[in-house]
Amino acid sequence: MHLPEHAPALEAAFAKLLPDRIEAVMPHANPLPTGKYLHWDELRRRPTPEGLSHAEWWAAVTLSRVSLFQPLPLLDKQGKPFVFATPSTVAIALHHIDRDAAGHIRATAGAPLQADSQRYLISSLIEEAITSSQLEGASTTRKVAAAMLRSGRKPRDLSERMIFNNYLAMEHLRSLRAEKLTPAHVLALHRMLTEDTLEKPEDAGCYRRDDDVHVVDVRDNTLLHVPPPYTELAERMQRLCDFANADEASSPFVHPVLRAILLHFMIGYDHPFADGNGRTARSLFYWSMARSGYWLMEYTSISHILRQAPARYMRAYLHTETDKNDTTYFLLHQLQTIRQAIAALHEYVARQSREQQETERLLAASPTLRGRFNHRQVALLNHALRNTGEAYRVDAHQRSHAVVYQTARRDLLELEELGLLEKTRQGNAFLFFAPPDLRERLAGLAGMPA
Repeated sequence: MHLPEHAPALEAAFAKLLPDRIEAVMPHANPLPTGKYLHWDELRRRPTPEGLSHAEWWAAVTLSRVSLFQPLPLLDKQGKPFVFATPSTVAIALHHIDRDAAGHIRATAGAPLQADSQRYLISSLIEEAITSSQLEGASTTRKVAAAMLRSGRKPRDLSERMIFNNYLAMEHLRSLRAEKLTPAHVLALHRMLTEDTLEKPEDAGCYRRDDDVHVVDVRDNTLLHVPPPYTELAERMQRLCDFANADEASSPFVHPVLRAILLHFMIGYDHPFADGNGRTARSLFYWSMARSGYWLMEYTSISHILRQAPARYMRAYLHTETDKNDTTYFLLHQLQTIRQAIAALHEYVARQSREQQETERLLAASPTLRGRFNHRQVALLNHALRNTGEAYRVDAHQRSHAVVYQTARRDLLELEELGLLEKTRQGNAFLFFAPPDLRERLAGLAGMPA
């Protein structure tokens, strides 16, 4: 990976600025040159405003940013505070997230998502568990992993265990949203995420015991980051928990979404564990968002977005570390990630709603089938129409809809009795398969006399 060139410090930038050039330089004192929050490594490659050198342009940009900086109670390895700014790009992103992640989104038949929440929540928890684990090396396919989580079967290998642990941890965090975060909570979360997945099992739920942990680019072994000494981790974690629990009366005021992102950032920066730091960081982000009332984030997967461009994720860390501890770079990257995750949820819900409405129209057109199926059966039929040959289990159907076992069993047996599912036995359990001619079978039932 290309390592960004360290940004010149404000003092160094202005030391090169001749007195007779200040008047020409100051009109370009804009924190968003070219409309973006550019790092020096990016700015030095762009054409300069007419008559300016890159050093002069950076001096103007740096001056405008320093005036916006607010120090955080979070420290780097040298004990210097991290800082953040809220230029217009940050404010705009926060406005959209405030509106979209704490408001309403419409699901099937125009009902609010919360009215049909369990099915969407299970899907999102599964997606986040899978992609968060894949970011750290899990290689199981999405289809196999999703089937494991829905059915509740035990993991068969390391990759499946990572995904299974991640799913349990995400569910566990939902119960902690009203509690204050403590180092003990973080250690317990890490233990849950990494159980039976580490080279040294004793590392689960414990801070790293040495300074041998470094962040490297797996593609070329480029050293990207050296975390703080392990002897400081307990103190740094307590400081981070205090920051996580702070309210709007704390100084400086940190918007709740930015606070959640900074939790994510600091776990990555401190790297307090031998392994599993990324999964822990992203899980704490979800905890913090839920604690602040951003309920919709439970239904999104940020890891799905991060996995599409992992180099940008790492670069956001590097830009912060190579420019005056300015976390604004990481904040902007994650704000964009959150907005993309929310947009992906909207698209997913809209697609699911359209497809389910098509199935409902097919059923409603027949006096025989109209009102014959409950919403769980309609959802299963809708899925089966798009996934020929898919297998369905009673326990998986039960988990997806949060109903008792007998209710789930009755749902599937009724569909099987109508010839819309085919039943076979696997061990002590029944499997129900969607037949390849399901649509034709539905059409045949629809044509039967009432």
